[in-house]
Amino acid sequence: MGRKIRFEQNELILELTGLTSYFCLKRKVRMPYHMINSVLVDYYEAPQIMLRMPGTSVPGTSIREGSFKYRDEWYFLSYERREPLVMIELIGHKKYRYVIFQMEDPTETAYNIRTRLREWEIEREEKGK
Repeated sequence: MGRKIRFEQNELILELTGLTSYFCLKRKVRMPYHMINSVLVDYYEAPQIMLRMPGTSVPGTSIREGSFKYRDEWYFLSYERREPLVMIELIGHKKYRYVIFQMEDPTETAYNIRTRLREWEIEREEKGK
């Protein structure tokens, strides 16, 4: 599948490999935990008028890979099929408002991200005491 997530001390990294990184024109998307507003799993269909900047979209298919802009907000999209996707909303990120990507088990991926976010918040609270 060409995508995996890695949990670092203060950030989540979406790593792109193989052809996925080639079509995305990117190898990593870094998301600091404090900027992650929400994580959910749902279907997503990119609007037809999204601008690729840079990215790959194949007409007549669901393939979307790379950076896209819609209504003055940046999206990072990485998926090939119309199926439930992991959707992360960011606040204050240097570029992206939404990171939407395909994983083999999106529900488990979202659960793991939410679990790590809770652990990170607990660690921050304990350090602040």
